[in-house]
Amino acid sequence: MALKLMFLLSVLLFAALMPPTAFTSDVESPYKISLVVYNSLTTAKNLTFSTDIAYRGILLGAMRKIAAKTNDFKFTIKDDLNYGPFLVSVNGVAGGDQTYWELLSKRANGTIIWPDVGVGCFIPDPDDTVILKYTTW
Repeated sequence: MALKLMFLLSVLLFAALMPPTAFTSDVESPYKISLVVYNSLTTAKNLTFSTDIAYRGILLGAMRKIAAKTNDFKFTIKDDLNYGPFLVSVNGVAGGDQTYWELLSKRANGTIIWPDVGVGCFIPDPDDTVILKYTTW
């Protein structure tokens, strides 16, 4: 019994002294994504931004990084208690009477998807081009 206890204590001590990175080997590096702001109701020029996103990071974090780096991209969100952050406006243009900001993502292979979550939950893949499209319903 004493031998088992010494072995267990040795294992625990060894684990405690290991560097933290020894247990996070599956954590990946940040990766690039692009963000396109597209207003389908006007002839305004599309705006394209690029940023790094943390591995498995959410789109909202990437959007905040872009907004902090440039005055050409601003957005507002509304927190919904049931559904999380809801995109309200981009660069001063808000959804209204039958208009809204649609979230799309163009994958590296060219496929365009319509995420079933919003900006607060969507996790872009590496090299995705996320599209914020102002459109009608």
